[in-house]
Parts: sequence; C-alpha cells; structure tokens
Amino acid sequence: MNQFNGVKIFSATLAKNREELGDRVNQWLEEHPGIEIVEMRVVQSSDREFHCISLVLFYQETAA
Repeated sequence: MNQFNGVKIFSATLAKNREELGDRVNQWLEEHPGIEIVEMRVVQSSDREFHCISLVLFYQETAA
C-alpha cells in the first residue's frame, strides 16, 4: 500500500443511498482539492435483510 495520512469511509445500506454513493464521493473530492487518493478499497457486507457497501479512500494530504 502506498503511504497515506488520511482515510475517508463512505458507506450505504439502502438501495437508493447505494446508487448515490459515487456522487457523494465525487462531491467530497471536489470539496477537498488538496488530497491525492493513493488507494481505494470496496467492501461489501450483508445479512439476511441488508446489503452494505463501503468505499474506503486512503489519501495523502498535499501542501496547499
């Protein structure tokens, strides 16, 4: 894994929220132009009723 000094996790359980997850990530990235994503992981978990997806972003803050 590349060096990082920050982690941001986005997760959603409801179908509508899962559909909008990419938009939430993009909005956060636009609001934080001083970071560089060095790795991303997608994690899925579920039980009998719910399916949760999480996007884990590992990033390096760059000098402003």
